[in-house]
Amino acid sequence: MNPARIAAVTLSATLALLSAAPAMAQAKVLRWGDVVGGSHPSVVMIDRVGKTVKEKSQGRLEIQSFPGGQLGSSRDMIEGVANGIQQIVTEGAANFGQWVPSISIVEAPYIWRDADHLVKAMNGPIGEEMNRQLVEKRGMRILGTTYYGTRHLTTSRKEVKTVADMEGFKLRVPENDVFRAMAESWGAKPTPMSFGELYLALSQNLVDGQENPLPTIQAGKFNEVQKYLVLTAHIITPRLVVINEAFWKGLPAADQKIVKDALDEGIAWQNAEIQKAEASLVDTFKKGGMTVIEPDLAAFRKATLAAVPPKFTKVWGEGTWEKIQAVK
Repeated sequence: MNPARIAAVTLSATLALLSAAPAMAQAKVLRWGDVVGGSHPSVVMIDRVGKTVKEKSQGRLEIQSFPGGQLGSSRDMIEGVANGIQQIVTEGAANFGQWVPSISIVEAPYIWRDADHLVKAMNGPIGEEMNRQLVEKRGMRILGTTYYGTRHLTTSRKEVKTVADMEGFKLRVPENDVFRAMAESWGAKPTPMSFGELYLALSQNLVDGQENPLPTIQAGKFNEVQKYLVLTAHIITPRLVVINEAFWKGLPAADQKIVKDALDEGIAWQNAEIQKAEASLVDTFKKGGMTVIEPDLAAFRKATLAAVPPKFTKVWGEGTWEKIQAVK
């Protein structure tokens, strides 16, 4: 190839790169973190939403997934979203109670009748008010509420059949006050610990047990290091998908719609997957060697409701518990 031809080709390639640069510069990256890892539906949802968002925005928006606590603990990631270090996090509602105390009621034990009750309340005036406060107080916006599953107890060595069996039990709980109060109402010793530390703590008997939804127990492989599954069904757990408010407001309305529509589809898929998994996992764990116990639920419920709601009445707001119960 002669020198003139080489120069022409080089110039053409350079112009092509320069013309592509503005489009490339317009791409916005959304870093989305979750403490849950593996093949959990909460994590798969991020990838599904990301694929849809990239296609619908023609590459203007790119969602990057950081599961398994890659961006830090629950508290780290919530702070990261508040400060704009990352853009999105999926987290338990009670973990946002540091900034909006009333929001921790969403993860209160025995408050929800079923998953539909949860979704209706969070998509109505109650959820809207919590969102308004989170935006105003900490610059974070709730984009959606997922059904994470119904939480049950697992234990390493002890059969638990009634709440009296929990006396002195060292129970790992998430790092928030509602879970601590629930454990104490059972007579247990709450041991706050990040999710990423839990498997090792269970395997080394640093705690006597933990509580989580069935799909999370499977995703975390806790069934490998726990002997008993106790079907306490103490909390129907919502998780919130929360975005940095300044980042959200910086998106054009059309891109906001793309993200919200994709997320709504993703949440519907995730919720269905969680419910499908819950229908089969008890048998799966039983076949894998766990002993499944159906405890005295009335005893657990009575002890919890006698202690926890009265303790948080001022935090949650007078009448909030009753308003949630009234949602049909």
